Amino acid sequence: MTVKDVKQLIQYWLDGSDYDWKTSLSLLKAKKYPYCLFMCHLSVEKLLKGLIVKEEKDHAPMTHNLTFLAGKLDIEFSKERIQLLQEMNDFNIEARYPDEQNEFYKKATKEFARRYVSKTKELREWLVEKF
Repeated sequence: MTVKDVKQLIQYWLDGSDYDWKTSLSLLKAKKYPYCLFMCHLSVEKLLKGLIVKEEKDHAPMTHNLTFLAGKLDIEFSKERIQLLQEMNDFNIEARYPDEQNEFYKKATKEFARRYVSKTKELREWLVEKF
């Protein structure tokens, strides 16, 4: 992979993450909390993938597992951040699959979503600093 390819791929992940983040904020305002949380997950996933590309100079793994992606990085994650990534993994599964949707929809209240949007904002800012 050329230096130009790496830079373009990193930018692809950064742009996608920014788009998903803005989408999550729009969904929060629209009171679509489960999908707001799902977009928070995607936003963080794309930042992690961009950082993997930056470090490895190669494509990121094809997975949605945030803790797995974080483990591929040469970055020290606090226990709190790892816990957050583990919790956010549920937003990917539970927002997508019918068996989990009903329970997740009940859990994804306004306050729950606001709390995770705030945590995601902080995590995103920390990750962006690593670029």
